[in-house]
Formats: sequence, structure tokens, C-alpha cells
Amino acid sequence: MNAYGTELFKGAAPYYSKYRPIYPSTLIRFLVEEFSLDGEQNLLDLGCGTGHLTIRFSDWCKRVVGIDMETEMIEEAERLHREMRIGEIQWFNGTLDEYNHSHHYHLVTIAKAFHWMDRAKVLDELFDIVSPGGGVAIIDNYEPHKTLQPWQERFNELTLKWYGNERKAGNSTYTHPVIPHEDMISQSKFNLEVHTLPTYEITWTIESLLGNLYSTSFGSKRFLGSDVPLFEREVREKMLEMSESGVFKEESRLSVKIGRKD
Repeated sequence: MNAYGTELFKGAAPYYSKYRPIYPSTLIRFLVEEFSLDGEQNLLDLGCGTGHLTIRFSDWCKRVVGIDMETEMIEEAERLHREMRIGEIQWFNGTLDEYNHSHHYHLVTIAKAFHWMDRAKVLDELFDIVSPGGGVAIIDNYEPHKTLQPWQERFNELTLKWYGNERKAGNSTYTHPVIPHEDMISQSKFNLEVHTLPTYEITWTIESLLGNLYSTSFGSKRFLGSDVPLFEREVREKMLEMSESGVFKEESRLSVKIGRKD
């Protein structure tokens, strides 16, 4: 993540916490069953963001650690955790190799964050701290060839109009990795498994579409500057043309790429 600087998600944490879609319960059940979680294992959530997924494993694991490089994300995770008062979770602001691992982990989760990392290096480091019989679960809903609905095309057109074609990311621009995650796992010491979970529905409003955009590295409000009110006004006008109610439905599907350690 260092190539993008230290402000990749600067200002995004409140939007990330409030507007990012919550992972479906099918994901939690799947990982609980796949890794036989019974309250005795240790779990590491790498690139944990605001900790929404991390916290949901507190009932299923003895010790949970959430690591993220973004200070604002960890601060928001700590705030949410204090409010919920559930589970033993340690939050760490930094990188994987900066954290002092005094325990091994039965499960490491990386949810929609692996593409920011030096994937080969991270897998190599994780192999040493994952318990035999445990593994790494790479969770993503990246579907580059997915057919977009008309409302999604409209929103993307508006985003491109106001943000430009260049996908900004911190100090640089973002390009998705050429080598798929599953190939990176296959080339590592882990044994690869690929799972696709059942489709689930996400309900969007104009507010949550905007909030989710502002939660991303490329959609930060700071890139719009003083044009934020103009952008939001046009989005509301154009999106209400697509749906008078201002409510939009999206079918989404999660993939889970597992790296098992014998």
C-alpha cells in the first residue's frame, strides 16, 4: 500500500463506516463452518478498515486482531468497538510486519483490500503466522465483466464527468492487479480453494450511493473541492430520473479465495 502514500483513504472513514455495504451473514456462516470456529481460535483481519467485518467474528474467536495502515480507519474501528462493547479485539495502525505477532492465527481475513498490498510478500509473511490447518480467506466482489444496470451506468457516467477518467489513489493512480488473486495464492506456500457464495441484494439510496463513493480512494470529496454541492445536485436530479423513489437494487456476489496451510 506504500506506493499510494499514507493518505489513500484520507477523510473516508466516516463515510466508510456509515455507507459501505455490510457483508451478508452467509459470509460469516461460511467462514465459521470452513474453519470450524468455536470460540477458541485467533483471527487476524488484515486491512480491516473500520472493523465492521472484524467485530462480527468476536463471538466466534477467542482473540481478534484488526490491522490497517489508515489512522482514521483504526480510530473509527475503535470507536465502533467501544460502542458495541463486544469481544476481545486489538486494533493496530500500521503494517503486517510492524505488528508484534505473539500468537498464531487459525484464520486471516482480507476483505476487499488484497489488491492494495504487495500480495506475494504478504502471503509469505502470513504463512509463518497461520496455524497448521488454518488459512487465509481473500474476500472480494470484484466482477469486471458484470453487466451493469441502467442506473449504475448513469451513476458511473456522472462520476466520470466530475472526477475524470483517471482513477486517483493517494499519491498515484489505481490500476487493478493483472495477476488474479487465486494465481497469487497458487504461487504461494498455501493450497488454493475458490468458493463463490450465493447472490445477495444490496439496497441503495442516492445518499448511500454518494456516501459509498466518498468512502473510496478515488471518490474522496477532496478531489471535488468546492464542486461538491454542484456534483450532489446533479446526481440527485439525474438519479431521480432513473427511479422516482430514489431507491436502487443491486445483485452482488462474493468470492472467497482460500489459502490453506497443511
